[in-house]
Amino acid sequence: QVQLVESGGGLVQAGDSLRLSCAASGRTFSSYGMGWFRQAPGKEREFVAAISRTGASIFYGDSVRGRFTISRDNAKSTVYLQMNDLKPEDTAVYYCASPKTPTYIPSIRSHDYDYWGQGTQVTVSS
Repeated sequence: QVQLVESGGGLVQAGDSLRLSCAASGRTFSSYGMGWFRQAPGKEREFVAAISRTGASIFYGDSVRGRFTISRDNAKSTVYLQMNDLKPEDTAVYYCASPKTPTYIPSIRSHDYDYWGQGTQVTVSS
C-alpha cells in the first residue's frame, strides 16, 4: 500500500518562498521516480516537476522553470519542491505522485502516475 503525504503549503505573498515535502511509504522509495503536479480551481491538473529515482533526470513545467527546484532524499523517503518567487498564478493544490512502474526517465504526464497524495494548498496573494 503506497502512501504519499504532502506538507508545507500555506498562504504567502507574491515573491515569497515555500518548500513542500512529500513523505512516501509502502514501497522502496529509491526505486521510483517522483512527480509534482498542481491543480487550480476550474483548471486541469498541471505538471510541475519530476525527478528520476537517482536524481539524474529532472524536468520542470514551463511556468515554473527557473523558480522551482525538485529534489529528493532517499534516506528519508521524501521528495521536496522548493518554490521561490511565488506568483498568484501558482495558487493551487499541489500533489506529489509516484508511478506504478519504475523507469529511468520520469514522466511529465499525470496519466502515468498511479499513486497520489492528498494534496497541500498553496495560496499566493498579490
